[in-house]
Amino acid sequence: MKAIFIPTKYIGEVDLGKIQLDKLPNKLGLATTAQFLDKTTEIKQYLEKNDKEVFIDKDKQRNGGQLLGCDVGAATKIQDKVDAFLYVGSGEFHPLGVALQTKKEVFTFNPVSGVFFKLDEKEIEDYKKIRKVKCVRFLHADNIGILVSTKPGQNSYKKALEIKEKLEEKGKNCFIFVFDTLDANEMENFPFVDFWVNTACPRIAGDKDKKNVIDVGELEFDK
Repeated sequence: MKAIFIPTKYIGEVDLGKIQLDKLPNKLGLATTAQFLDKTTEIKQYLEKNDKEVFIDKDKQRNGGQLLGCDVGAATKIQDKVDAFLYVGSGEFHPLGVALQTKKEVFTFNPVSGVFFKLDEKEIEDYKKIRKVKCVRFLHADNIGILVSTKPGQNSYKKALEIKEKLEEKGKNCFIFVFDTLDANEMENFPFVDFWVNTACPRIAGDKDKKNVIDVGELEFDK
């Protein structure tokens, strides 16, 4: 079955006055999601008129400044040129990813609600601590379940096979679980699995309730 992806774009007005310019440093990287790509030019021009130097670039995605899932290449590509990032969008999933990957301050501006704030450094540190605990628990686990999604853009079956081979070389027992839409409750039907490796949407491992799930990007095979 063929799939057609049509991004939904925000067409409302943007109250640029909600952006607290006095809290922003001079050199800014601009990042957003598909919904707000049409607003980046307007926001960039506004920031530059207020003496901010704005950088936008792209990596794997088609459009400059675009973030998608765990891909924050648009931010990492310019991290050495900026003092901080301004994320245009909703939620904390994407700005948290930018902060973790670039180690820069991240400010967020939601064009819909007009809410502007700086990402809480305590939340970033708490996430790092949780991730460190997960890594230690993973290293001591014997039976590993590897989650693979069949959804377009998330399917990493080949990667799962590579992970399975590497982990088995270290004496772990590995099982690959393939699904379309993951029902987290189904994971409880496999109590013999000590820890899960997620190769699909990173939101699965990012869920604070999933204490025994680690994202594939956080694996360390050299230990």
